[in-house]
Amino acid sequence: MKLIVCIDDRGGMAFNQRRQSRDRALCEDVASMVRDEGVTLFCSPYSAPLFAELSPFSLCEDADYAARAGVHDYCFCERESPAAYAPKATMLIVYRWNRHYPSDLKFDISLDAWTLQTTREFAGNSHEKITKEIYVK
Repeated sequence: MKLIVCIDDRGGMAFNQRRQSRDRALCEDVASMVRDEGVTLFCSPYSAPLFAELSPFSLCEDADYAARAGVHDYCFCERESPAAYAPKATMLIVYRWNRHYPSDLKFDISLDAWTLQTTREFAGNSHEKITKEIYVK
């Protein structure tokens, strides 16, 4: 599977079981990847509303979303430890907010075993700059 996470400058992902931030341009970027590859985006019921209003693509919301994802599918991880899903992941997409937010859930995957494939910066709707990094094993 291809694991997607959003983190701040300190590796934070969530605070008090809530996402740190959201950005429509980021969600559109995720939907575009999924649509272009003709695969499915798996996510929790909490995350699904972020993508519900975007143009049609395959979206599956399930509490056990990572277990259901196939090797080519994407998983959007917001409120769970991404390290639990790393063994199954073949690709890691990290969106960096380039800001400091309060957090109590941190990105807990060591990037030592991953190779940075591409980096791209783009302007978000609510963020001046979002950095997208794609890592492969």
